[in-house]
Amino acid sequence: MQITTQMVKELRERTGAGIMDAKRALEETGGNMDQAAAVLRQRGLDRAEKKASRVASQGLVEAYIHGGGRIGALVEVNCETDFVARTKEFQELAHHIAMQVAAMNPRYVSPDEIPPEVLEEGTREYGDRELFLKQVALLCQPFIKDPKLTIGDLVKDHIARLGENVVVRRFARFELGASAEPDGQQ
Repeated sequence: MQITTQMVKELRERTGAGIMDAKRALEETGGNMDQAAAVLRQRGLDRAEKKASRVASQGLVEAYIHGGGRIGALVEVNCETDFVARTKEFQELAHHIAMQVAAMNPRYVSPDEIPPEVLEEGTREYGDRELFLKQVALLCQPFIKDPKLTIGDLVKDHIARLGENVVVRRFARFELGASAEPDGQQ
């Protein structure tokens, strides 16, 4: 099948991949747009795993206010360079994460932060470890705008697109009239 520039352009817009990566993926899949997107996604995830150990000390703090000022969230999202931190794509990621925090009220960024006793108690309470993690760990939660993705998947996709390590460092959520939880999270 002949791979046209229009096909390459469409795949690039859909995935954020480079021109040559998009062309190669289309060639490998015989022009099938969905399969090419899947190939690019897998390559991006492989690259993201390699970048996970790189230092991410730049980034931004994003604020999101919802409900006429009744709920607010602050998130710190880091990347490797100030250049990437200023891109629209990175800023949108930080905004989406702040919206997620405001909407879903997670208690921890990742499962690694959950104390073993809390994990054990939550697993008993929910009857399932994964279900508990989806409730309390931000990176395990289904993304509110696309429940097929978790926030962790969203971050990995952006690592692949931006070519830099991206880390959700911390967050805070505020709700009028809510009291602070005993473990200091909120």
